[in-house]
Amino acid sequence: MKQLGIGFQIALLTVIAGTAIVFAQPSSPPLTLPDAVELALTANLGIKRSQEEINAAEAARNASRTGFLPSLGTSYTYLHRNDERTTRSPVTGLATVALPQDQYTWNTSLRQPIFTGFKLLNEYRLSELGLDRAEVEAKLTRQDVILDAKNAYYTVLKTLKLLDVAEQQVTSIAAQRDVAENFYKVGLSPLNDLLQAQVQLANAVQRRTVAINDLEIARAQLNTVLRRPVNTPVALVDDAAHATYRPSLEECLEEAQKNRLEIRVANLDVDIAERQVKLTEKDYFPSVDLVGSYVRIGDDWQVDGGVGISDAAGWNIQATATWSLWEWGRTGYGRKEKLSRMAQSRYRRSELLDTINLQVKQAYLRTKEAEQNIATVEQAVEQAKENLRITEEQYKEQVATQTDVLVAQTLLTQTETNFTNALFDFKIAKAFLLRAIGQETLE
Repeated sequence: MKQLGIGFQIALLTVIAGTAIVFAQPSSPPLTLPDAVELALTANLGIKRSQEEINAAEAARNASRTGFLPSLGTSYTYLHRNDERTTRSPVTGLATVALPQDQYTWNTSLRQPIFTGFKLLNEYRLSELGLDRAEVEAKLTRQDVILDAKNAYYTVLKTLKLLDVAEQQVTSIAAQRDVAENFYKVGLSPLNDLLQAQVQLANAVQRRTVAINDLEIARAQLNTVLRRPVNTPVALVDDAAHATYRPSLEECLEEAQKNRLEIRVANLDVDIAERQVKLTEKDYFPSVDLVGSYVRIGDDWQVDGGVGISDAAGWNIQATATWSLWEWGRTGYGRKEKLSRMAQSRYRRSELLDTINLQVKQAYLRTKEAEQNIATVEQAVEQAKENLRITEEQYKEQVATQTDVLVAQTLLTQTETNFTNALFDFKIAKAFLLRAIGQETLE
């Protein structure tokens, strides 16, 4: 029996020593929640992608703006004929060169759109809407990163507290095991009491091992959100304080309707779809362009006139109107397609509003549930501690049994676990609620 007790002690000391090695942290200032959020925002690749999307949308808008401006182009052409073209004068009867065998032409033109059936205007408006959408999407990504950072931060604190509870349980049961062993040696308690204490201690050590792993996983998740190596030591400022969330459900729903950026994205999608419908109507109108050209012609590469070329240089201005009158309904079918796309965008917006209301209510109820559990369990923790103390004293006086002590210890552990879960579930649920109503506060 003595050897069995020593074996448990050695195993316990080994696990404690291993735990001390695992959680040895270098001296570094612990992170506050704002620190963690700022690190996540700085390192997040989604935010960097969103910024590149803004840059791309801005470039597309600038490119659309150039469509209103004149364009300048030039061309250089070489033409070789099988023979020079000649004409015979009806008066003198002499043959003269009308076109040289080799002809070089240099043409410079300036084109200015006059009217395009509102095509250029609608394309520019579309590019502006695309830029607005990219900017809103970037803000949405920022809100998601803030929520991820909060969730990971509070999860680490939660698992750390649960590990403390598991450590306290191991310490308490180990002390009770020692008492049971001493009582058994002097014949004051049966072997069954000692065996019960040893089994409960083994179970407590196992739960502590699970808590250690949970904490390591939570730290790795936080490091991933912060884009640090998963084994980077994590030290956080303890944040056990909590404040009552006072706004009502109706106020939260109103805030969500005003603040949720997803609604702005949906509205922009509808605006984009409406503008695309207008863009398809360009073919119902003619397009008018004004073109000015300067031409030089020659029989050598210098395009400076020559034999058979009466006018080596000249310029002209022309206005061109183009109108496609019949394309077998192509324009009408294209417009119908965009009208259907627009209707889809409006339906998606309506679905989004319903989804947001559901998200807000769920998050609100989860927050209130956890808040009520805090108040309920907080008092129960002190009662469970007192119950364990009294039961241990009664056991020492041989008034209570070993089973009574172990039951009281289990009750305290479960109550402390429930309190820790309620406290940090409230903080996490509140973070989700603030995201659901479109706020970025770091509470």
